[in-house]
Order: sequence, then structure tokens, then C-alpha cells
Amino acid sequence: MALTSIPAAEGVGWPEQLPLLPHPAEIVVGIIAFAIMYWLFATKVVPNMESMYDARTAAIEGGMNQAAEAQAQAQAALEQYQAQLAEARGEAAKIRDDAREQGAAIIAEMRSAAQTESNRITDAAHKQIEAERQQAVVSLRGEVGRLSTDLASRIVGESLHEETRQKGIVEAFLAELESGSIQPEKVGSDASRAES
Repeated sequence: MALTSIPAAEGVGWPEQLPLLPHPAEIVVGIIAFAIMYWLFATKVVPNMESMYDARTAAIEGGMNQAAEAQAQAQAALEQYQAQLAEARGEAAKIRDDAREQGAAIIAEMRSAAQTESNRITDAAHKQIEAERQQAVVSLRGEVGRLSTDLASRIVGESLHEETRQKGIVEAFLAELESGSIQPEKVGSDASRAES
């Protein structure tokens, strides 16, 4: 079937004349439906969408503000940490210096104490040596006195073992010997060589 023009004279009705144009009742129903839909969208949907957009925008801006605040707090915390770290390093250096000074003072004090103890030990040793020397001198005097009285008794032929007499003779002999008024004499072959 071919499309042909519709004759106007035949008296055809509205729908048959313009098939693409809706019926006037449909246009009225469509306009009322569009107005209801427009009113629903304008009063219900669009305000909800705008409040959603505003909330989303506020959330994004709040998130950005929170991020900026968090970054500023992080920067402040970093600066505080660096300041505390520098302060801790300074305190550590001061503590090391104090420890060095205290160590040097302790070493000096210990050296002084060691020197004092060494001097005390040396003095005690000298006193002990002196006491032992005195004891040895007394012991040797007694031994020399006993030997000299034995020898003198044999030479003289009489007993010189009387204690009082022996002590007096020995003390006088040793006193003369210490003062240097008695010179040792050489006996035997040494004496004959000295005379010649």
C-alpha cells in the first residue's frame, strides 16, 4: 500500500486526519499529569536532592576543613616533637658533661684517697721497719754483748757473766763504738800487711 494524500472532502474525523497529533483530551490529561509531576518534583524531590547536595557539599568541605585542621595539628605536633627532641638532646649533652665532670671528680677523689692510703701504708711500713730495726739492734746488742763477754771471759780467764757487770761493759763498749772513738783493728795476716 502506498501512502496517498487524504482527500479533505470526504469528511474524515480528527484522528484520521493527523495521526501524529494527540487527541485534545490526551493533551489535557498530559498537561495535568505534567503539572502534578512538576509539582511533586518541585516540592518533594528537588528539595530533597538539594538538601542531599548541600549535606554532601558540607561533608566534603567539613572533611577538607578537618583535613586542614588535622594537617595543622600534625605540623604543630611535629614542631613540638622536634622541639622536645632538641631539648632532650641538649639535656643528654648536659648529662654527659655532668657525668664527665663527676667522673673526673671521682677519679681525683679516688687518687687523693689512694695517695693518702699509700702514704699511711708507707708510714706504717716505715714505723714497722723502724720498730723491727730497733728490735734487731736490741737483739744484736744483746747477742754482741753475750758473745763479747764469752770471748772476754775466755781471754781473761775469769767469768764475766755477771749480768750487771756485763751490761755495763757492753753498754760502754757500744757507746764508744757508736761515737766513733774506737777504730776497728785488723787481726792476723791483714794486720801484718797493714804494718808493712
